[in-house]
Amino acid sequence: MDAEIKSAKTEILDHKNAEAELGGGQKRIDAQHKKGKLTARERIALLVDEGSFEEIGKFVMHRTRDFGLDKEHYLGDGVVTGYGTIHGRLTYVFAQDFTVFGGALSETHAEKICKIMDLAMKNGAPVVGLNDSGGARIQEGVLSLAGYADIFYRNTLASGVVPQISAVMGPCAGGAVYSPAITDFILMVENTSYMFVTGPNVVKTVTHENVTAEELGGASTHSTKSGVTHFACANELECIQYIKKLLSYVPQNCEDDPIRLPYEPADENRPKLNAIIPENPNQPYDMREVIEEIVDVGSFFEVHKAFAENIVVGFARLAGRSIGVVGNQPAILAGVLDIDASTKAARFVRFCDSFNIPLLVLEDVPGFLPGTDQEWNAIITNGAKLLYAFCEATVPRVTVITRKAYGGAYDVMNSKHIGADMNYAWPTAEIAVMGASGAAEIIFKREIAEAADPQARLQEKVLDYTTKFANPYRAAHRGYIDEVIYPEQTRQKLIRAFQMLENKVATLPKKKHGNIPL
Repeated sequence: MDAEIKSAKTEILDHKNAEAELGGGQKRIDAQHKKGKLTARERIALLVDEGSFEEIGKFVMHRTRDFGLDKEHYLGDGVVTGYGTIHGRLTYVFAQDFTVFGGALSETHAEKICKIMDLAMKNGAPVVGLNDSGGARIQEGVLSLAGYADIFYRNTLASGVVPQISAVMGPCAGGAVYSPAITDFILMVENTSYMFVTGPNVVKTVTHENVTAEELGGASTHSTKSGVTHFACANELECIQYIKKLLSYVPQNCEDDPIRLPYEPADENRPKLNAIIPENPNQPYDMREVIEEIVDVGSFFEVHKAFAENIVVGFARLAGRSIGVVGNQPAILAGVLDIDASTKAARFVRFCDSFNIPLLVLEDVPGFLPGTDQEWNAIITNGAKLLYAFCEATVPRVTVITRKAYGGAYDVMNSKHIGADMNYAWPTAEIAVMGASGAAEIIFKREIAEAADPQARLQEKVLDYTTKFANPYRAAHRGYIDEVIYPEQTRQKLIRAFQMLENKVATLPKKKHGNIPL
């Protein structure tokens, strides 16, 4: 035993000496700070509850001795792994250390990450990855590639079992990007983090495009153009705060329910909602204002805010209960569904369904976005993703139609026909195949053309169609709408509906898994 202790002490001393010979770890930490970046351990200290972190694999070192690696040995091998608590709840964490070999992933580095992912699966707790790595450790060749594949495999097995959150706090390039891509949420830090499969130099060589790393794969690019990242954070502190807030809305695992906060019933009427819909049906309004009036004060936490802004998704609380909110946004593109909006909402719906988070859908949709760009880029397949996600969801699902619900988009946005539990409509709701003007022009085309005053006859037929179809009562007569409610009643009705659905049990047909239209 004494010999083992002596050996361990010698190893630690050798490690410190190696650091000193290379100029010292502190110099590299100082360089990290100058870039506005925290160290791996500083990030973990901010993330977990004070004094709760227990490190695993602290003395692990790389095994490869080729290409100069025999001269450099660092305890931990470039990644800090372990577990702690966040808001008192068990969470597994790994943080890549850019000051050791640029955070490059080696065989042992990957083994450490895999170990905590295995523990997370066994114990049913979330995994948070703080990514800051130059990629695979080139000196290790296929061993580092195998390490990435081992991580990807566990990401996939853990998907839908425990929440997985990836914070990209530095470089994340090449094959390394696919681990965050499989996880549930990605956060990036502006100006210091980037993600791409091939870097600016390769892009320039192949396509002759001059582009910076920030333009190609920075936080702004991925939060607005590609939709790869769900949150673009101003700095690392904000990024860590977002992770903690995000975890507060989700359960520990797929067998658990989200934490419910204490709530004292009060006056649940919201008169402000009565005046929120403009008299002109073509005039926009902000769906976020509707959401803020319905949910608990200050509880709405928007996801993917800057991407596909014609649909709004995020977490909120209703009478202390965690819910997922999906709402069309009339202020952007009139709230139409397009390719990006459909995939954004589908991804969010599937996450909520995986982790027992009830869904609230606020609907004001005039249809799918027309155009060659949409058709040639597969709006059919991408729109079907959202339809599939809602059809497959077994959590409590409630829809409120605030204004327009036209065409196939009415069906897709959590209609009664695809399994919604409760559907409400405001008196301003218009449920029809299409808008009154377009419908009248098609149905009464000949009659209008033959009229002495075609314009007057068109307006007459538009009014006739509006009276008959552009209201919620025809659908309510059929039972497709459970109740037509005053807007001010919405919060109260939703609280009662979700309480009623609290013990909902729904099972899908036995199968290996469905074949979502990817």
